[in-house]
Amino acid sequence: KTFRPRKKFEPGTQRFELYKKAQASLKSGLDLKAVVQLPPGESINDWIAVHVVDFFNRINLIYGTMSEYCTEKSCPIMSGGLKYEYRWQDDSKYKKPTKLSAPQYMCMLMDWIEMLINNEDIFPTRIGVPFPRQFQQVCTKILTRLFRVFVHVYIHHFDSIINMGAEAHVNTCYKHFYYFIREFSLVDHRELEPLVRMLQ
Repeated sequence: KTFRPRKKFEPGTQRFELYKKAQASLKSGLDLKAVVQLPPGESINDWIAVHVVDFFNRINLIYGTMSEYCTEKSCPIMSGGLKYEYRWQDDSKYKKPTKLSAPQYMCMLMDWIEMLINNEDIFPTRIGVPFPRQFQQVCTKILTRLFRVFVHVYIHHFDSIINMGAEAHVNTCYKHFYYFIREFSLVDHRELEPLVRMLQ
């Protein structure tokens, strides 16, 4: 199954303007630590929403480019090396943490995120419609699970990424993601442990 970006920002909306601002900053070669900071006068929830959708699209593409190397046979467990195993849980099919292969986990993850970001009650797109109270908690869960994609890709498939010549792109995306989640304390530091050596 190939993964494709599935969510776009509607032109003319404030979120589209924020997205353009974020992309322009990235392309200008600015320091990534500075790029993630909330622009003056902007809503933090809008800024987080824009980034969550953008990271979903980018990470979806990264995994899609190397998904042929991540198979039921090569990755029967969704993990980050021998020390970290990630189990899937949601509110419908998997009510208890369940061991899945990496491809199954990725498929469940991308479908689950897509469902959330397309839900107007959680990610409202109309002007004047407020974000729900639990919005940042939902984003923390999404970003925590997206971080696990980086963990799996870096630990199990980085050779494939190097062979494709995509490591610079993946590294830049990861740095952008990392600085963003640290700027707004959106992922628990314990979740970051599998890649802590790489960060140093």
